[in-house]
Amino acid sequence: MVNSDVARFDGVVFDLDGVLVESEHLWEENWTRHSAENDYAWQPSDTATVQGMSVPEWSGYMAERIGRGTPEEIATSVIDGMIGALHGGRVDLLPGAREMVITVAGRVPVAVASSAPRRLIEAVLEAVDLMPHFSAYVSSEEVSRGKPSPDVYEEAARRIGIDPERCAGVEDSSNGIRAAAAAGMTVIAIPNPVYPPKPDALALCAKIAASPDDVRRYLLERLPSESRSRGVEKKSEVVSRKPKAKSQKLTADS
Repeated sequence: MVNSDVARFDGVVFDLDGVLVESEHLWEENWTRHSAENDYAWQPSDTATVQGMSVPEWSGYMAERIGRGTPEEIATSVIDGMIGALHGGRVDLLPGAREMVITVAGRVPVAVASSAPRRLIEAVLEAVDLMPHFSAYVSSEEVSRGKPSPDVYEEAARRIGIDPERCAGVEDSSNGIRAAAAAGMTVIAIPNPVYPPKPDALALCAKIAASPDDVRRYLLERLPSESRSRGVEKKSEVVSRKPKAKSQKLTADS
């Protein structure tokens, strides 16, 4: 693991799925469902391939593997299923995640960097009542490349006005860990028990945590004692930001 004995952080960037909410299995469920509806047997290796990809990337992969339907049609089907799961109460906060976010946000600016589509990120944060605590949230569909490339973490750091090297990134997956590390952040892992990170990814981490509570305690020792939070961006300002890359327009979002 990376040595971080003297690391101090001026900002923290969290992944969403598997770090704040329990939803990784729902993505796999919906990838599998759509594939089966189109006579393709989705495999665990497919899940491992697409984890961390942006919406255009994983929907393009699925279109190629399935051999029918456009990436836009596939994305709409899968994200419809995810929004249905959210509205059905199947997306739950991980134990300790609320306290982790609220405590850290009281000290430094915090952001979300996720592979989920932007409007789904917003819907989830609103549903679990954490939106007011985040200064920014970024989807990998807004940047040129998805995880494991660093783009989404670099953009999240830019939006909260903190150098990535002064930020901690909290992740649960191999590609997410690689993305945060490539951005220059100090990475804290909460390994996903169903989709555990690869050993080479875990070697990039300064801390392997057992839970959000463990992350909270680790961060508190390395954050300013007084608040440096810069306040939450107004939603109108966040939504109006122009993405670096052309975002996919979906008909099913909340």
